[in-house]
Amino acid sequence: MGAGTTRAERDAARRERPRERRATDERPPAPWGNFPLVELLVLAGIGFMIWGAVSWNDEGNLRFAAGIAIAALGGLELSVREHLAGYRSHSSLLAGVVAFAVVSALALTTGPYALWALLVVAATVFGASFYGLRRVFRQRSGGLSFR
Repeated sequence: MGAGTTRAERDAARRERPRERRATDERPPAPWGNFPLVELLVLAGIGFMIWGAVSWNDEGNLRFAAGIAIAALGGLELSVREHLAGYRSHSSLLAGVVAFAVVSALALTTGPYALWALLVVAATVFGASFYGLRRVFRQRSGGLSFR
């Protein structure tokens, strides 16, 4: 606030400044336009889960798991897009996905570990990625830590 300016002058200057943030109710656009990719992924995932539940054998279990993975990819894409646009904070969800991926890769590639060691790795990765994702959201949302 400059000395010697009136409230009317400050209000006029504020109105002239371009608005950098989008409205709170406006979702970030998808990079592929209006194509309903997230909705189709969730629908395909539900279809695979139903198909797996109906067959109910070893192949059915695989189909059911594939359905969960496909539907989760749709939700994960939307969460990443909203988080990086500063629309909604999904720091906990995304940090959990990172921790799950790291612990799964560690457990599958290097052999058996004690459960406590995997939990320590998961907690460390979760904490570090949560901190980083929260900082990214603050930068993208204009200083808010959650919305």
